[in-house]
Amino acid sequence: MSNKIKPVFVQGNHACVLGALKAGCRFFAGYPITPSSEIAEILAIELPKIGGRFIQMEDEIAAMGAVIGASLTGMKALTATSGPGFSLKQENIGYAVMTEVPCVIVNVQRGGMSTGLPTQSAQGDVLQSRWGTHGDHEIIVLTPSTIPEIYRLTIRAFNLAEKYRTPVILLLDEIIGHMREVLVEYDDADVERIERVRPDCPPDQYLPFKPDETDIPPMADFGSGYRYHVTGLCHDETGFPTNDPVKIDKMMQRLNRKISRYTDDIVEYQLDGNSDAPVLLMAYGSSARSARQALRIGDERGISMSLFQPLTIWPFPETAFQAAAAGKKKIIVVEANAGQMKREIERLVNRDIQVQLIGSLNGEPIHPEKILLAAGEVG
Repeated sequence: MSNKIKPVFVQGNHACVLGALKAGCRFFAGYPITPSSEIAEILAIELPKIGGRFIQMEDEIAAMGAVIGASLTGMKALTATSGPGFSLKQENIGYAVMTEVPCVIVNVQRGGMSTGLPTQSAQGDVLQSRWGTHGDHEIIVLTPSTIPEIYRLTIRAFNLAEKYRTPVILLLDEIIGHMREVLVEYDDADVERIERVRPDCPPDQYLPFKPDETDIPPMADFGSGYRYHVTGLCHDETGFPTNDPVKIDKMMQRLNRKISRYTDDIVEYQLDGNSDAPVLLMAYGSSARSARQALRIGDERGISMSLFQPLTIWPFPETAFQAAAAGKKKIIVVEANAGQMKREIERLVNRDIQVQLIGSLNGEPIHPEKILLAAGEVG
């Protein structure tokens, strides 16, 4: 550890800010909404100190649009929201997917639909983060469970956004957004900062959506001498709309393929506990903390379990999970919703394996004893 870097005791939302700044974020647009507001509040103070820009927009839709505009000029851009605000951002998230604009969207989840439980936690936006915007599309969604993970995965979210020219969603929840833990920040020399690939051809030869063998086109900054068209309509390599079915299919297939072909690079997970145990826990975000505590208590009581924690929830680490689930008698899905990931797990495993949900809809964290009770039923 560098002598210049000291441990700090910070809130999860503050750790997100520290990670964003470390990653090179220099633009934030947002609208105040509990329980994400601390991210905006801290960035309003810190960004001007380093030449960055902060703007509070009139609503969530405009905030997402401003982030897209800032990214088109070459800035690493961030917005943060929760529940209703995340719903409002969805159309522009789809626009960013279609136009291949890198940006990061933080969703600090709260309970309920509509206004719901503004000051309490939930994990009810898991499927919305995957399919919230209309159309067939791929998306990258990261789900930390600790303050150090929030810090590290915020940096990674910016790197993945830049690398794959895509919006990336960081899915937090109120519990980890507002809890505090010790964080040791990274020294600048230890941080990998990925930048989008920019064109090296003359401006008059630039085709903004013509990919190379990577499927990811170089991206020019607005204002740098490269002029090009950006539209949410289906478009060809020039960026202008097209109704040619061959060109449309080529574009849509590539947009999906540029994520799906790199799944091994994108997905991240942790596997803990006894790999030979008959019970496998699957949990993410704050619920992974409950599952990890259940794992520790289970060791003391002779209840053998293992824990699969996806840090990348979309794309889901299917191959790794199926390997972890092989031979299990029971899989317990721990999540603060009505079973959104349970359906995904049921799709992936042998039908002979029992899949049980330990869920919560009341805004309270899931108690480890509920998990242990379910695990203890397996002989």
